[in-house]
Amino acid sequence: MKKHETAGKEEHSILIIIPAYNEADSIGSVISAIRGALIDADIVVINDGSTDDTAPIVERMGTMVISHPCNMGIGATMQTGYRFAASEGYRIAVQVDADGQHSPEEIGELVEPLICESADIVIGSRFVGRGTYKAPIPRRAGMLIFSGVISTIIGKKLTDTTSGFRAVNNKVINFYAEHYPEDYPEVEVLILLHKAGFRIMELPVTMNMRMGGTSSITSFRAAYYMVKVLLAVFIDLIKTVER
Repeated sequence: MKKHETAGKEEHSILIIIPAYNEADSIGSVISAIRGALIDADIVVINDGSTDDTAPIVERMGTMVISHPCNMGIGATMQTGYRFAASEGYRIAVQVDADGQHSPEEIGELVEPLICESADIVIGSRFVGRGTYKAPIPRRAGMLIFSGVISTIIGKKLTDTTSGFRAVNNKVINFYAEHYPEDYPEVEVLILLHKAGFRIMELPVTMNMRMGGTSSITSFRAAYYMVKVLLAVFIDLIKTVER
């Protein structure tokens, strides 16, 4: 892995983790938007084996970048970010997608419950109280099923279990450094967090149009993803998880 040296940082600092795979069209704008909205935060881009100019663009902007030698998937990419956050002692980590669909202005809202110690993880939901996001029908059906299953298991209503816009405290950072699913982890990890006794909260967020590229989730892959994740969830129910 390749990374820039980190600058000195204050205690209780925030790290923005941006997973990126071939996001040269949007990564520069995303970094600039985050810097403009949240000055008191460090940013690290986890470059998951991109074959375009994602890494050079990040480097030219003076932003930390950790590069995988090949494409390893979102689970491995995010765990790299959380392991970095744990090793550097960050108190809060925020996952922000590299395609520009998340609004940096809302990061402060996600972080606030963590600072107040009223939650351990805060998920930005696209489906409650704000915005007009509408997913394609196959994906929306999968989202509804995931939300229903996870809500039933944990005994708490969640509306957007696939959201990639979420913030966690240092306890969850350390947990993720050791326990993080490999494939499409957003849903599965909620079961692991619940079993380990972490407090999960959801807050409304908006969803923007992609700045570039296209989603890798086709209708066929959405169906495959749904079956695979549900199987993983039920397997997780019988696992022993320790904090």
